[in-house]
Amino acid sequence: MSVTIGFPRMMKEAGEKRVFLPEFIQFLARLGAIIYLEEGYGSRSGFTFEDYHEASPRVRRCSREEAYKQDIVLVLRSPLREDFSRLKPGGCLITMLHYPTRPKRIDRLQALGLRSISLDSIVNDAGIRLVENMKAVAWNGLETAFNVLERRWPNLLRSEPWRVLILGTGMVGKHAIEAATKLGNEERNATHMERGGPGVVASVIGRNVTADAARMEKLLSETDVLVDATQRRDPSKPVVPNDWLAWLPEHAVITDLAVDPYTLDVDPPVVRGIEGCPQGNLDKYIFAPNDPDWDTSVPASVPSQHRRTTVSCYSWPGIHPEACMRHYAQQLEPLMEALLAKGYDGLSPTGSYFERALYRATLHGWLSTGARDGTTRR
Repeated sequence: MSVTIGFPRMMKEAGEKRVFLPEFIQFLARLGAIIYLEEGYGSRSGFTFEDYHEASPRVRRCSREEAYKQDIVLVLRSPLREDFSRLKPGGCLITMLHYPTRPKRIDRLQALGLRSISLDSIVNDAGIRLVENMKAVAWNGLETAFNVLERRWPNLLRSEPWRVLILGTGMVGKHAIEAATKLGNEERNATHMERGGPGVVASVIGRNVTADAARMEKLLSETDVLVDATQRRDPSKPVVPNDWLAWLPEHAVITDLAVDPYTLDVDPPVVRGIEGCPQGNLDKYIFAPNDPDWDTSVPASVPSQHRRTTVSCYSWPGIHPEACMRHYAQQLEPLMEALLAKGYDGLSPTGSYFERALYRATLHGWLSTGARDGTTRR
């Protein structure tokens, strides 16, 4: 029997336009899968059902309920809480589940008897993510930050280079270096060069520096753009306490690329890398210090007295949706081919290259690896 794959729409934000593109859907159909698209899938991005169907009897449209009832459900962002209950027991949810910082999701998956593959946990033998768009995260975030800096402080002239301080030395941090030194936009960088602008000095620091308050005071006092690109070992503790934000200049812009949640009702709790910062989305990702949404986004128990203009988006790549989804499709094609060939139960930690990567991203595979490495809460 053919495997069925459901594609529900992402409905959490009005600004969310990302959908898998027609060529990816046709690729899966050619592999033998029967595809169920929720009615209206792709309409926000200008696609019709006919664009996806292309006379293939394996591509069908359906209700939201039906899309979630298929053998495999593939959706980029994790579904809404009520949508988890639509999944059939034993079904496989493939999405960005963020196991390390979403313990309540793990509990829900297990309670509902669901199988899962977390896209952000698909890694190769060296631990490098195979499904990621970290370059877009860094470039879109820094582009927004410099847009804000220029718009809000048009008369802020500098004879010295702009200073960007990047927290985190992982893949996002490395992309952030390039994006920062190009002022977040190649055209803006070229314009500044033509005008003889002072340029940018980007500094990247790790845990050995962020743990030193005296050093951080000096660094933050000279920072124009503070970038959070951290991947913390302990998400229950912030990297930058809220009190330290008082050391930033008034014009400084905080750029949140990590976008970890506030999840305070678990033990241990999960907090944000920069304490007291709001979490944005595609509908709103710029927060001024006096923005009333600050208080609705940050729990009352979390210190947020010291504020600077912050740009934060849960889905930075979604600012340019079509380019984002074409990128993900290229990464997913060999993985989906391996999954459809072997089946979920056929995935093995000793199988082929893509099998091993998929196995590590299953919930049982991640829990066993995490428990061994001491990175889970269990």
